[in-house]
Amino acid sequence: MGRVFDYLHRELEGGPLHLTLIDPDKSPGEKAAAIAEAAVKLGSHAILLGGSTGITPEVMGAAASAIRTRVPVPTIIFPEGPRSLTPAADAVFFMSLLNSRNLDLVIRAHARAAPMIRAMKLEPLSLGYLVIAPGMRVGEVGAVDAVDREDLASAEGFALAAEMLGMRFVYLEAGSGAPSPVPDPMIRAVRRSLSIPLIVGGGIRSAADARGVLDAGAQILVTGTVTETEGIGSNFRGILAEVVRDRGH
Repeated sequence: MGRVFDYLHRELEGGPLHLTLIDPDKSPGEKAAAIAEAAVKLGSHAILLGGSTGITPEVMGAAASAIRTRVPVPTIIFPEGPRSLTPAADAVFFMSLLNSRNLDLVIRAHARAAPMIRAMKLEPLSLGYLVIAPGMRVGEVGAVDAVDREDLASAEGFALAAEMLGMRFVYLEAGSGAPSPVPDPMIRAVRRSLSIPLIVGGGIRSAADARGVLDAGAQILVTGTVTETEGIGSNFRGILAEVVRDRGH
């Protein structure tokens, strides 16, 4: 499929993965690179860049360029929109916000961005992005009808539809800063339904949170808020230790 896609799938053969999400508005340039370098040394498998609304290509490009000089793993854009794109990254999550009422976030923005992605030679990683209550800021900005935390059938249906539409990953998102992660029963239900990798993010702040999400069946964990609030501290190290443990390293 592509270099980054192949890398992620190859690494998944060894167990679950961890992606570190860095907001270049809050951690610009060399600060982003320092966080990325420390995270990769602890076992993180790729760096996601994104988070803020209204992020500029210049800010994104500076962070991606700095990170690529410091770490050997891929840098993947976690886009807020077409202005999040930069050729300095390796790939972009080409993600449809499945439960948004705003068609721009389901497909229209993608139509505008696709020629730019091709021109920049970014590798698109197609992804179905599903926001689970409480959803937090992404739920508000994304005009989302958040899936109730006990509505397993809806989560399964959205996820399976994404796979049937040809998407290569499904991402269950509780929202940045959520008080708790996506519920374990929902992760289990969705994982049983899918034959593509399941990503889970939002509300994962501790080793105990990570252990619950991993045991429920998440294949890729994403954390961002914990590094923004605490840096590369004990909680982030504990999360990475749980991932590394499951990989048998």
